[in-house]
Amino acid sequence: MVKKKAETAKNKLSHKQKTVVKLNDEMVSQYIIDNPDFFIRNAAQIERMRVPHPVRGIISLPEWHMARQRNKINQLESEITMLMEHAIANELLFNQLMKLQYELIKAKDIDELMTSLKNWAKELGLNGAYLYLFDDKWLINAPSNYHHLALSSAQFDFIRVRHLQYSQFYLGQLNTSELDLLLPHRGYVGSVALSLFGQFGDLGVLVFTSSDSMHYQAGQGTLLLEKVSEILPILIEKWIMRKK
Repeated sequence: MVKKKAETAKNKLSHKQKTVVKLNDEMVSQYIIDNPDFFIRNAAQIERMRVPHPVRGIISLPEWHMARQRNKINQLESEITMLMEHAIANELLFNQLMKLQYELIKAKDIDELMTSLKNWAKELGLNGAYLYLFDDKWLINAPSNYHHLALSSAQFDFIRVRHLQYSQFYLGQLNTSELDLLLPHRGYVGSVALSLFGQFGDLGVLVFTSSDSMHYQAGQGTLLLEKVSEILPILIEKWIMRKK
């Protein structure tokens, strides 16, 4: 009986010895979180620990930690610099928009409005600005004084399909046929910004031109175009009636 009990105890001890818990990253991390004084109690061992480094080979754990802190600081500094640059750019954008809106609101007729648009464009280093109204939405046929602003919506469709199917804005280059429709008396046009206006982009199109082929490119911001296009229909209706 005594022998049997001894064997049973021996088997249990053997079983306990075989049940070894295998540590993993999560368990080690949780232990350190639960025991924040671990590094204080084991400071001497921590200083002797070595970790791999992609450039320097092997470094101490404190050195590795300091390098991570420096990288984090550099990243934060870069993010702060980027935020400041965005803030400066947004302030410039806001000032440009406010100046243009003030000039447009002062305009006494469409001609003055167009002059303000063109002058503003030239101040930004652009070649010019052009405004077209779709003739199926506005009463601008002859003998109207503004029939030169008329643009056939049907004729414009090939540009809409090619460049504006999923957006009210297009930034980039136009081919010869497209330029002939929108800018028949143009000089050299490198790139353009097209902005449809109206809730559904069905009232007209605003065009800014640049001699630089890379000035307007896909992916650039369109906030300024959007805000200008929002105010245009409101101002135009002061002088031109909409079709019912």
